[in-house]
Amino acid sequence: MTRKEKLLPAAKRAVGLALASIVLAGCRPEQPSGGPVEWKFALEEISGSVQDAYAQEFRRRVEKRSGGTIRVTVYPYGALGTSDQLTELVGNGAIQFAMASPGHLGKVIPETQLFLLHFVFSEEDGVNQAVLRRSGRLHAELAPFYRRKGFELLSIYPEGWQVWTTRKPVREPADFAGMKIRVMTSPLLLEAYRAYGASPTPLPYAEVYSALQLRMIDGQVNPVFAIEEMRFYEVTDYLIFARHAQFVTTAITSARFFDGLPPERRRWVEETIGELEDYVFDVQNRLNDERLRSIRAKKPEIRTVELSEEERSRFREASLSVREEYVERVGESGKGLLDTLLREVRAAEARPAPTAFRRPLLVENAPSASAMPHPRAQSSTSG
Repeated sequence: MTRKEKLLPAAKRAVGLALASIVLAGCRPEQPSGGPVEWKFALEEISGSVQDAYAQEFRRRVEKRSGGTIRVTVYPYGALGTSDQLTELVGNGAIQFAMASPGHLGKVIPETQLFLLHFVFSEEDGVNQAVLRRSGRLHAELAPFYRRKGFELLSIYPEGWQVWTTRKPVREPADFAGMKIRVMTSPLLLEAYRAYGASPTPLPYAEVYSALQLRMIDGQVNPVFAIEEMRFYEVTDYLIFARHAQFVTTAITSARFFDGLPPERRRWVEETIGELEDYVFDVQNRLNDERLRSIRAKKPEIRTVELSEEERSRFREASLSVREEYVERVGESGKGLLDTLLREVRAAEARPAPTAFRRPLLVENAPSASAMPHPRAQSSTSG
């Protein structure tokens, strides 16, 4: 049984596990028998992912700061429920921390769909790092929207450039015509891929591999590390680097829990979150590079396509209508956030970046875009 198949029953058990967690949380004293307080941290990804690295480092640093009075338990994807359910569990106080990606959280906090827009970030990692920092203007403007829903926004960070895995090469929006591509359950993401001519198909993360294998979908989009760890490359033929969007996630806690922490414990959380900003940038760069090498080693015949600036410009132009859709759906608050993001990116690009731009690693001897045919008449339907 593959890891993907193992995740399916776990996801189906999520509702029961989530309810059990709520009950246990309500019954368990904060510090049983004088032992350490347990803080639960739930992920939207499996062990070995960027989110797992972030949460495990959070655990290590908080436990060290607390001198053993706090114990952090990290739950990988599927252990406590789906992404939507994890957000509910944080709100209910059953768990203390969770990752909340805008692709799901956007249904609760529409403003977060800002991070689903394409071609709004810089091509320089250092610029994006500066823009997303907890001390930055964007974080300050987003945080109140989390508060209104009962959450404390702890951190915003990218997990790497989104990469399309497909069964045919994609170099312009016309190549997406009729292609069924899996996206997260966000109306704005559906619009983003409709703008390219694709047929976006929302599916739970745990069902993507089997859907690709059974040809229910023709492709999916994720950072390289996720493509490798979930083995999506096994059931697709091309890796398409368009550098159209970063996969951005947020770390959250309950506002009530955060406000109720004793000052010392709150300081432990804030100091740890601040230290993780640089840590997670290094981790995501390293993991994505390593995992791309791993994919090429495991499947040497996979084709790698990196779009040229001219090819990217066609997608950029097609994506602009989705910015209008975002503003229309979210309103003036969305327009203000979009303006802030674009302005902060421009300002950061005008300053020396703290980290040099890292283009996606194209493994030596990987087939290049120019070396591959472009079968424009090839059907994108499967089976």
